[in-house]
Amino acid sequence: MIQTPMDGKIVRQKINEMKVKSVGLASIRELNRIVSNIEAATGQKFIRMEMGSPGLDPPQIAVQAEIDALKKGVGSKYPPFDGIPELKTEISRFIKLFMDIEIKPEYCLPTVGAMQGCFLAIMVTSRFKKGKEKILFIDPGFPVNKRQVRVLGLQSDRFDIYNHRGLKLREKLESYLKNGDFASIMYSNPNNPAWIVFTETELKIIGELATAYDVIVLEDLAYFGMDFRKDYSQPGQPPFVPTVARYTENYILIISSSKSFSLAGQRIGMTAISNTLFNSTGDNLLNYFDSNQFGRAYIFGGMYTLSSGVSHSNQFGLAGLLKAVNDGKFNFLEPVKEYARRAKVMKKLFLDNGFKLVYDKDEDRPIADGFYFTLSYPGFTGEELVEELLFYGISAISLAITGSDRLEGIRACVSWTDSSQFPILEQRLKQFKKDHENGFRALKEYR
Repeated sequence: MIQTPMDGKIVRQKINEMKVKSVGLASIRELNRIVSNIEAATGQKFIRMEMGSPGLDPPQIAVQAEIDALKKGVGSKYPPFDGIPELKTEISRFIKLFMDIEIKPEYCLPTVGAMQGCFLAIMVTSRFKKGKEKILFIDPGFPVNKRQVRVLGLQSDRFDIYNHRGLKLREKLESYLKNGDFASIMYSNPNNPAWIVFTETELKIIGELATAYDVIVLEDLAYFGMDFRKDYSQPGQPPFVPTVARYTENYILIISSSKSFSLAGQRIGMTAISNTLFNSTGDNLLNYFDSNQFGRAYIFGGMYTLSSGVSHSNQFGLAGLLKAVNDGKFNFLEPVKEYARRAKVMKKLFLDNGFKLVYDKDEDRPIADGFYFTLSYPGFTGEELVEELLFYGISAISLAITGSDRLEGIRACVSWTDSSQFPILEQRLKQFKKDHENGFRALKEYR
């Protein structure tokens, strides 16, 4: 029997102990636990690509700003739950300087990570107008967003963007919106998991149809500016980060500080509601909130019931960082270019050993090197490939759990794999290729 890099019997044992119906379709957190259990039992480390969790140190500017705030005593006081004035001002400045979009500071809000920002946006938009309660996902996308929809008891629909890029997007998107029952459209850009980036043509189509059909666009910008094919790092100078906000007033921008700013552990994100949408009224809001004005319902009805605010000192930390970025004193994208460097090497190692990219282009351009990439291997579904790779000490997730129609694919994240692990990854991939060219399958050997 072929000896795989991870003891096959232990891998099978730890999979069985989790009692998941299919390890290849397990949630990200379930798979994360399985991998950790295998590592603990074998004493060997995985090439961990299952979690979209940042791996870089936080900027010292943010750390020091938070320390200074704590020393001034803010830890003893509740923060304004819709954001301290300093942070709201800097979020507004940031959006103007890096997106060239004007949003008033009052309409810029901190949330407990972009995760809470997404949940809040889904919750309020689905209760805005009678008869418009469904959420439309342009997939593939972040699996937890669909779980949020289920928790709220909402209905949703989705389609995979793969075969509908460019001008073809209009017909596909309109085929859903013409039913008139969608409250909002949700997508990430750059995309988790495919790392595709919508073109201006596609954003214009989404914006125009959102206006025509009175639908709100929830634009998840978790990986803000991380399409490194262009330099989006200079405040107030083009090119500006692409956004649907150029083409409609029906939008909410949701920005994470976890990836672009390496503040994952601080759990603080940013939400910005368009000036027009914030002041609009809806005929269904009073059934759930104390105001029929969207912005007031959002803050005093939605935000207030979810938490009493992001931690006080943390708000000062992000405000200090954003001020430095906005003033041109700190290039926030320079440190995270490390992810692109890792992706370039890792993609080549996989491709050299028989794997193929699944989502490979933005219309006619090769996708950027960044936080994620997607892979397939001949003869495997994505569900099977996730499990097979565990025996080789490599973890990833299936595209099937992201809403993708490309069921042969898996998603790889580069954030936890530094250059010291590249030789180990290469060795394991070479063995994977050799073993499978000879007809071996760990799934069959270790049932």
